[in-house]
Amino acid sequence: MTIITRKDFPEHFTFGVATSSYQIEGSTSADGRGPSIWDTFCREPGRISDGSSGDVACDHYRRWEEDLELISSLGVQAYRFSVAWPRVQPTGSGAINPLGLDFYERLVDGMLERGLDPYLTLYHWDLPQPLQDVGGWANRDTAFHFAEYARAVAERLGERVKSYATLNEPWCSSILSYQIGEHAPGLRDRKLALAAAHHLLLGHGEATKVLREVVPGAAIGTVLNLNAVTPATSSEQDAAAARFEDGAFNRWFLDPLLRGAYPADVWEAYGEDVPEVQPGDLETIRQPLDFLGVNYYSRSVVSADGQQQRPSESSYTDMGWEVYPQGLSDLLLRLKADYTLPPIYITENGAAYKDTLEGTAVHDTERVAYLQTHLAEVASAVRQGVKVNGYFAWSLMDNFEWAHGYSKRFGLVYVDYGDQQRVLKDSALWYRGLAGAKVPELA
Repeated sequence: MTIITRKDFPEHFTFGVATSSYQIEGSTSADGRGPSIWDTFCREPGRISDGSSGDVACDHYRRWEEDLELISSLGVQAYRFSVAWPRVQPTGSGAINPLGLDFYERLVDGMLERGLDPYLTLYHWDLPQPLQDVGGWANRDTAFHFAEYARAVAERLGERVKSYATLNEPWCSSILSYQIGEHAPGLRDRKLALAAAHHLLLGHGEATKVLREVVPGAAIGTVLNLNAVTPATSSEQDAAAARFEDGAFNRWFLDPLLRGAYPADVWEAYGEDVPEVQPGDLETIRQPLDFLGVNYYSRSVVSADGQQQRPSESSYTDMGWEVYPQGLSDLLLRLKADYTLPPIYITENGAAYKDTLEGTAVHDTERVAYLQTHLAEVASAVRQGVKVNGYFAWSLMDNFEWAHGYSKRFGLVYVDYGDQQRVLKDSALWYRGLAGAKVPELA
């Protein structure tokens, strides 16, 4: 295994950790917060594997100071977090809840006091339920409500926030949520899903225009989850299947953002299900980006028969995802070759394993290896000319893992959900060493 150090990255490369609001905050009815689609989804029988919800999660809403101290102790330079739309605007339109904005102002000021750069994401899936009641992202109006919400956040937090990302993983909040049905609101309708995808991108464009107006000194971008896609064999049929998978998963979002058009091959394949694109929409979506966030976890190995391919020589995480570090550098180099890119941040990368607390330690050797090998691929891509400005480990701590509830642990920090104790795993100690702080000897 390649040994990497801080010297393998550019001098001003940012190391950080990432979380999202619904996964950690809890306090879902505190201080005027309204219901989100995830509050509703969690109460539908069978939706969450362990029957849990984000009602308490990591209790971050009350323990935020302790958690900022934890982040600071890791020696990282930045914290990527998301704002809960229903905490700021309980019905998704109209009145703003000042107590919700007060919380995020305290959080941002707390980061700055500790020398942490705030990297804010406006939407990490917790749509206000009243907007879903009238169609959610399948309703075009939601894009414009999102821009109003973006204005409220930016006017309060201003340029104290270094970086604003509009969306996190719009594939998940459209296709996974409206077509596959695994995430809230749990629908199974491709036409609605493609409408949702378009309106998410439109909302990104409208919000970007607002952010440029309100916080002209901040960096504005968005975050996509992208896969390296590989055909299962050298057959023409598998190559064609892989091309379509890449188009539906990656290019359907990359092309409008970076080229101002949907990919023609996928558009044709979707037939009557394609979204209604009004004049000016694609120009709005293709706002100049100060950065592109890339979330990478694994690759897709695709065959024409539609069966999931699991190479036997590979290892797998507790999510069943193949560990394939080379896919990250392959993906970054492909982006550089195919698109005119802004600077890139790896905004999420990490792995779930069956961690166990042994006394006061968690020896997560597999996660250490995962992080080390993937960061080595980032360094390789940088050496080959890809402008990557930073890396955010997913996640700071174990949390509510969506449809998997609390059964999957992605954190650098172990969370005991009974007493909310936080314990640094070996991966946290390793990452602290890479980020620049002195790492203690492992037990």
